[in-house]
Amino acid sequence: MRTETSEQNRVRAASQSIDPELARIVGRAVPNARVVRAVRLGTDDGAQADQLTAKAAGYGIPILIEIDENDARRTLVLHGTSANPFGHDRRADRAAELLLAADTYGSIPRHARALDVGAFRRDGTSVSLLDSGEFYLLTEFVEGHAYADDLRRIAKTRMAEPADLEKVHAMADYLAMLHTPQPDHEVAYVRSLRDLLGGGEGIFGIVDGYSQATPRVDASCLQRIERRCLDWRWRLKQRKPRPARIHGDFHPFNVLFDQAASLAVLDTSRGSLGDAADDVTCMAVNFIFFALEDTAAWHGAFASLWRAFWNRYLARSRDVELLSFAAPFLAWRLLVLACPVWYPNLSGTARGRLLQLAETALDADHFDPEMAEAVFR
Repeated sequence: MRTETSEQNRVRAASQSIDPELARIVGRAVPNARVVRAVRLGTDDGAQADQLTAKAAGYGIPILIEIDENDARRTLVLHGTSANPFGHDRRADRAAELLLAADTYGSIPRHARALDVGAFRRDGTSVSLLDSGEFYLLTEFVEGHAYADDLRRIAKTRMAEPADLEKVHAMADYLAMLHTPQPDHEVAYVRSLRDLLGGGEGIFGIVDGYSQATPRVDASCLQRIERRCLDWRWRLKQRKPRPARIHGDFHPFNVLFDQAASLAVLDTSRGSLGDAADDVTCMAVNFIFFALEDTAAWHGAFASLWRAFWNRYLARSRDVELLSFAAPFLAWRLLVLACPVWYPNLSGTARGRLLQLAETALDADHFDPEMAEAVFR
């Protein structure tokens, strides 16, 4: 009769307590392996808690996994990520970190090799993404026409119909309803201010889309706007956070109206959390933009719609602080509209007028919608 040693007993007991899903993850990557032991690793296991160099925070707690593969021992590590305020607060951020690791670990000499990358389903089971490429999203189709079509019609006729005012009110009312306070999401709010400047779709990223040959736009103008927006970020950080549920990209191509003038929206962005000023300025700047090449369109139609949108939103939302927070968000959206990558057919004069409005708004303590009149003088 064979007698098991104490070590064999320990290994057998550890194997029996292994999470079956962990064993499946290992089995996909190393088909002939048997998991012997799995233990969590600390952030800084080699340090004393009171040492000055002890690391207290990390981006996840890895699991060390000992396996037996054809009677040979190997050690693997299962990495995960945890939510934190350093750009990992969204599930998409955490997925991106692991996918990037899987794509790049093999490019560094003497680096630990990535064997698989995957995700956990809601029921706790896992799915491998090792052979995946680009991701996709499937959505329903929403009937309706983009609000940009209405703006183009108004620009052409230089007239606003009664239905146009109703749509402006509908959009303002929708945003007032949408922008419910989210007091438990201060981390997301701070991130929204950070992303406003430093994100690839934020101010720095959009400024990088301007070439040195962009007509009527010089580097000194863009540098001034960047510096002023940075000052505004610190100004807003020193005030009480105002996190709200937002759309994050509320522009005329993401707002649809059906034949009954009912509103629907597409493509929420920025984690759907941030400052209400993001959405309000995103839509408002388009009343200026679509009138840029024809001052008569502004005076004949768009000026009244611009004022109606601001007045309706401020009355319905009762957000008395919004105009004190709006300037950097307005500047961001104006930078997008003036950017030659996004709107290559815009004249140099029009680009200059948009950026001048951005500078005017950033120089003031709070935004006054009447500042738009200077664009069309």
